Amino acid sequence: EVQLVESGGGVVQPGGFLTLSCAASGFTFSSYAMSWVRQAPGKGLERVSAINSGGGSTTYADSVKGRFTISRDNTKNTLYLQMNSLKPEDTAVYYCAKSTESTIVVVSTHGGLYEYDYWGQGTQVTVSS
Repeated sequence: EVQLVESGGGVVQPGGFLTLSCAASGFTFSSYAMSWVRQAPGKGLERVSAINSGGGSTTYADSVKGRFTISRDNTKNTLYLQMNSLKPEDTAVYYCAKSTESTIVVVSTHGGLYEYDYWGQGTQVTVSS
């Protein structure tokens, strides 16, 4: 079975940093694009970043561009999200998600994330002073 197990969430002060990890199993990790999606309290899902199967192409939401870095280690079946210069607005549950595709799919104007067929359980990131 497909499993996505996240770790690394926690509470940090504004300006701080965290690195999230997502350990994947049950599928050929290196064949699929992956993403990090977050949901702030009372808000909808927002794809913050995505990475293609080989790791050579990435994309970021404008809200995190320049602060977050997505990466993957296909030898370890692990996805990462390095988060720097954290802001209170980054407070959310962060999910890793597996795409059905090998390449990054453009998020529609409707915000649908239909290409993501498996999701992790989510990990809480809280940015507060």
